[in-house]
Amino acid sequence: MGLFSSPNKGYLGIDIGTSGIKIVELIKEGKKAKLLSYGFSEPKNVELSDNWQNDPQAIANIINEIHKSAGMSSKMAVSALPTFSVFTSVITLMNIDKKDLPSAITWEAKKVIPLPLEEMVLDWVMVGEEDKANPNKKMSKILLTGAPKSLVEKFITTFKSAGLQLLCLETETLSLVRALLGNDKSTVMMIEVGTNTTDISIVEKGIPILNRSIDVGGMTITKAIGNNLNIGYQRAEQFKYDLGIGSLESQEEVIPKTIIESLSPIINEIKYTINLYQNKNSVPVEKIMLSGGGSLLINFSKYLTKILNMNVVIGDPWSRVSHPVDLSPLLKEIGPRLSVAVGLALHEL
Repeated sequence: MGLFSSPNKGYLGIDIGTSGIKIVELIKEGKKAKLLSYGFSEPKNVELSDNWQNDPQAIANIINEIHKSAGMSSKMAVSALPTFSVFTSVITLMNIDKKDLPSAITWEAKKVIPLPLEEMVLDWVMVGEEDKANPNKKMSKILLTGAPKSLVEKFITTFKSAGLQLLCLETETLSLVRALLGNDKSTVMMIEVGTNTTDISIVEKGIPILNRSIDVGGMTITKAIGNNLNIGYQRAEQFKYDLGIGSLESQEEVIPKTIIESLSPIINEIKYTINLYQNKNSVPVEKIMLSGGGSLLINFSKYLTKILNMNVVIGDPWSRVSHPVDLSPLLKEIGPRLSVAVGLALHEL
């Protein structure tokens, strides 16, 4: 959907998911980002979500279709590597001079990345440096990211085929932090409920320090409803979003009960991740922030608040983006699906 035309330079945030592609086009206006356009393409049937990402030219074609139909003009793009395909870790190095950091980081990477480093693209950023009482002891905290070279090459090929300039590849989690947290330095659990996977991260002072991913997402729920009621994918998907988790008081209805049962692996993973973090850290998780299409289930955030006894909210990626007021209801509805794309576009602004 094209909203404005602008002679200035805009940037595309392109989220290539396992079931569709979302693109957001932003431009800087004054000190704030401004929405120029957005668009997305998602498959209508379950079959289309299986392995369709393996064809870079097919992805490039879809990107071009969205770019054209949404009236986008920007050619510079930022995209995200899927969380489940990327290794991230915060490592601590003691008494290492800056000139020796690359070799020290490579050595530490061998300990935390379970694949040969020659098959990986490594990236790292300093996230903390502290001098202790003894000035001879310096602690450096490094956020290390490793991605398979084959995956990175696929992204490069895709964007070259689409005629776009790929400025940067980052993780989905970092883009979500940028879009949903901004300068919030509290300890937050971020949960992205996608079509086929759910990604869970704990973010401390704006840095994702614990990341987990499970192969359960919105499609899992849709399939369960379809199997229980013997109905097709489209009807099951509609029932899922129309009924959600129900009233929370009565769980006798077939669909809400099926949804809750399907969510059990996600709930268990959330509890495990919280315990894993809090057993090693004295700082508690202050709140949970949801994103992704699965977060739009009716009463999902209320349900999590109740069973986890924590504040659970749906993130708003538009809070730092200027947009027409009359579009606010629509943007609020689609925001959770576009959160990663918004964060990617914000990378250059």
